[in-house]
Amino acid sequence: MTIDFKKVIEENKEQFYQDLDRILQIPSVKGEPAPNAPFGEEPKAALEEVMTLAKAYGFKTAIVNDAVGYAQLGEGEEYIGVVGHLDVVPAGDGWSFPPFKLSKKEGRFYGRGILDNKGPIMACLFGLKLLKENNAQFNKPIRIIFGTDEENGSSDIPLYLSEEKPPIFGFTPDCKYPVVYGERGIVNYELITTFEDGELAKMGDFIGDQARDHVPDDLALEIAGHTVTVQGKRAPSNAPELGKNAITLLAQEIIDQKITMGRLADYFTWIVKSLAEKHTGEGLGIDFSDADSGKLMLTPYQLKKEENKLILSIAVRYPVSVTEEEVTENLTKQLPLNTKLTVVRRIKSTHFPKENKNIQKLSKVYEEATGLDGTPVTTTGATYARFVPNIVAFGPSFPGQKGIAHNQDEYMDETDLLMNMEIYMRGMLAITEE
Repeated sequence: MTIDFKKVIEENKEQFYQDLDRILQIPSVKGEPAPNAPFGEEPKAALEEVMTLAKAYGFKTAIVNDAVGYAQLGEGEEYIGVVGHLDVVPAGDGWSFPPFKLSKKEGRFYGRGILDNKGPIMACLFGLKLLKENNAQFNKPIRIIFGTDEENGSSDIPLYLSEEKPPIFGFTPDCKYPVVYGERGIVNYELITTFEDGELAKMGDFIGDQARDHVPDDLALEIAGHTVTVQGKRAPSNAPELGKNAITLLAQEIIDQKITMGRLADYFTWIVKSLAEKHTGEGLGIDFSDADSGKLMLTPYQLKKEENKLILSIAVRYPVSVTEEEVTENLTKQLPLNTKLTVVRRIKSTHFPKENKNIQKLSKVYEEATGLDGTPVTTTGATYARFVPNIVAFGPSFPGQKGIAHNQDEYMDETDLLMNMEIYMRGMLAITEE
């Protein structure tokens, strides 16, 4: 049977938007653990609401260890998995639309999670519903899997895999197109610089929104009788070149105004010379690159004061052919005086054979649906593909779309959302074939 994907999607899109809005309205930011809610009550509420929808769609559903849910079509132990997440980063300030609601203006949808990742994973679920209703034939069971802790380390996945087998193949709709066969290694460092007693006495705390998921965009500091305030531009931490980093802007302002002297002035000068607009590590001697994954990516994301110490946190995404040890060795040679380096997060790179038949199937699906080049690529991001065996990242962002996910007014064009649904419907059919 031949399915007219565009016609089927068009006829059912309004129902999809209503169902998606139900999920977007739940502010599923990680919270304090609660009974039967290891990542907080809101992520669990989102999971339960999706399971209610999936059951109404006619799927077999289950929640595993209160952390991960799934909707399955077909029976059998070996299954194809589509793995997304329902947790989101905090909304932050500066929205033009209600962050926890599906809003539409001039053909564009807005809302926290519309791109990362509620919109795409719900498009997979609804797309599977449409395939079922149109009597599509699958040769393997297919399972749409919903996580609740991807944004904070993916500690939900071990809870799932402790009870369930991993998929034999699958994808996560949480990155970019075409198929992503490799993800760079990630290492986060704290650079802890110790000062003499009294050297930081005239400095207050750094005030602003600083977190590892984004380039900080506003910072204020009381120092030596001055109030220094800077306004940068927020961007995802894996796309620092799209932002203006408030940490380096603040350091530059302190130096330009000659607010401090001695070692503290040297420290802020080091920040400027080593980090300002030097996103590929060239200021620290770690500008590694390779043919598969391109250049290393460096993002300072937090600066804080603790007693007589300044602690600078940086995230490094390094090419698949480079080791964490190489990065650390070179970085250690470039640190300011009295600075200790500590690793606070590490995720090894992943590399899936791009010649794999299922990767080739997804590449072909992408080309047929879009008319674009489907050659597999690598990414600076970190997805569930690092934690769930046998899956790769596939969409939802198209070439040229970057730096949207964790910002204010997170958006996705309606045409792109519907194109994603079509690609995922085609993809699920293709990779369940023998």
